[in-house]
Amino acid sequence: MVENRRVLETSQLLGAMPPETLDGLRAVSTSRTFARNEVIFRRGEAASEMYGIVNGRVAILTSSPDGRESLVAVLEEGALFGELGLFDDGPRSADARALEETTVIVLGYEPLRAAIDQQPTLLWVIVRLLARRLRTTDDALADAVFLDVPARTAKRLLDIAGTEDAFRLPMTQEDLAGLVGASRERVNKALSLFTRLGWIKVEGRNRYQILDRQALEERSTLY
Repeated sequence: MVENRRVLETSQLLGAMPPETLDGLRAVSTSRTFARNEVIFRRGEAASEMYGIVNGRVAILTSSPDGRESLVAVLEEGALFGELGLFDDGPRSADARALEETTVIVLGYEPLRAAIDQQPTLLWVIVRLLARRLRTTDDALADAVFLDVPARTAKRLLDIAGTEDAFRLPMTQEDLAGLVGASRERVNKALSLFTRLGWIKVEGRNRYQILDRQALEERSTLY
């Protein structure tokens, strides 16, 4: 499929492989489609395959013993996930859930390991990927320690919006609260505050418009 080819060729890890290697991986890959809110895998499960998003969105979550969820990341089209077990044979470190109907390409670990064995220089790409993930984790920890809820909410809204001022929130308010790392009530208070200040405008269900990007950016860095 053209979509599968695009995911393979544009991801940082797989895109560094020679064309003939990618062709071999594509030949042994499969596709799956998950319904909205369907669980792709759960933390603690055995891991034997990696996924690339062809279309849709996927939430990566962790859960507490009492059932509360914390949203770690929202992954978009072209993103890879479920790759950690490829390197350490460990179980899944988090849950993955489709936020909307999502199609993924599925690659087993064994053909990926064989491809990496044939191209040892790919290990440097892997090191860079893991270093980037560690930096992201460090940033999230610093945010949780030093930023208050309105600052974290502003930062997440800007992350989701990207360069667009009008955007759709690709998750429920509970998921947004998990991504912020606060209760839904506290995140809603922050959103209401931003609305009253004229920084954002809510347009229908889960549709937002940024009216004052500079104000949001400044608030997202307040300690």
